[in-house]
Amino acid sequence: MRLPLFALLAAGLCLPGLASAQQSAVGRWKTIDDATGKPKSVVEVYQARDGKLAGKVVEILDLKDGPNPACDKCTGSNRGKPIKGLVILWGLSADGAGKWAGGRVMDPENGKDYKARLELLDGGRKLGMSGCIAFLCRQQVWLRE
Repeated sequence: MRLPLFALLAAGLCLPGLASAQQSAVGRWKTIDDATGKPKSVVEVYQARDGKLAGKVVEILDLKDGPNPACDKCTGSNRGKPIKGLVILWGLSADGAGKWAGGRVMDPENGKDYKARLELLDGGRKLGMSGCIAFLCRQQVWLRE
């Protein structure tokens, strides 16, 4: 009888940590291609040295352009760099519960960067990532890995 009680107590102690992890955008997120609806890449969102959120591509899932295509349409120091390992999201600060804003996101397909917002969805299992030009925004929904 002691073992099941111990297991129940241990599980109960882990739940608050799990709940707080689900309330953070930090983690690995599977991106979904808008056109095909298929997984495209994995982006790892992390807390940068300045305390803001950033994200980099850690895995390429859509291999139509090879295992690690270069960012040929990027400008500046990112031009020609491999997309895997590329920081595509940066400068996001907390903007309420489960929301972050004030950052930028770069689209490796066209090399352009946009104003970025993040919002946890579906209890933290999904992440709404919005890229905006002026007041026009487009949201992608990423899935927590």
